[in-house]
Amino acid sequence: MTRAITILLHLLYWIQGVVRANDVIQPNIIWANMGQLATINCKHTKDAFHNQMYWFRQHQGESMKLIAYTATFNKQPEFGEGFDENKFTANKTVAESGSLTVNNLGSTDSAVYFCAVSKHSVRNSERGCTKTAQAN
Repeated sequence: MTRAITILLHLLYWIQGVVRANDVIQPNIIWANMGQLATINCKHTKDAFHNQMYWFRQHQGESMKLIAYTATFNKQPEFGEGFDENKFTANKTVAESGSLTVNNLGSTDSAVYFCAVSKHSVRNSERGCTKTAQAN
């Protein structure tokens, strides 16, 4: 008998209106079998300048942890502490959407997954040029 796990995905309704989280769209729930993979798609209706995407995971009773950061201008995702490309695949080839794949599902992968988007900006100063993420 194959055991199935659930990956819950929430649209951050608790902050709607404050940061316009209703502009970011992802499925509410995904069911997948142990040992298989699950792909979570995320898209937004903001603008093409929102070309950075962050993926987070939250287990019950714990804080959110950054899985990966992707951007249209980066070839490879940057993974948060404790996360790597063997377990997770993050893609973002266009500004308006991206995906996260969780490979070889196990019981510890049952959690709430969030995606968030932000703008890329470059701020010039007398001392140089810095990159700053701006949340909306």
